Amino acid sequence: MESRRSPFKSAVPSNVVSPVRRCSRTACGRPAVATLTYVYADSTAVLGPLATYAEPHCYDLCAEHSERLTAPRGWEVVRLTDGSAPARPSGDDLEALANAVREAARPQGRAAADGQGRRTADPMEVARRGHLRVLRSPDSQ
Repeated sequence: MESRRSPFKSAVPSNVVSPVRRCSRTACGRPAVATLTYVYADSTAVLGPLATYAEPHCYDLCAEHSERLTAPRGWEVVRLTDGSAPARPSGDDLEALANAVREAARPQGRAAADGQGRRTADPMEVARRGHLRVLRSPDSQ
């Protein structure tokens, strides 16, 4: 009588192979995010987004190792960016966000504009230090 079980179903599951590609650096088990390829004819190391398939002559690197990558003396490193990846925030982005938060936190009803479009001080405000304000008590007017 012939067995109907497939040889794959009867195989013992293995924990050695992971479905997630790992960094190629020795003793690094972090997930890979970039692929490194060497172009020996041009003395160039090309670091780009993680390749769709693992190639035998390419190296998968984690985020830390891809940022710290250096090439041999006389070689050039070309870093290709993935257009679909979100851009990293810059200092200008952070400053613009902080200014927007400050503007949104500013009370709209209290600050009146003078004839030249400038804001005048709030009559309830006694002192100010950064974003903190000391207000006069409504009873002491």
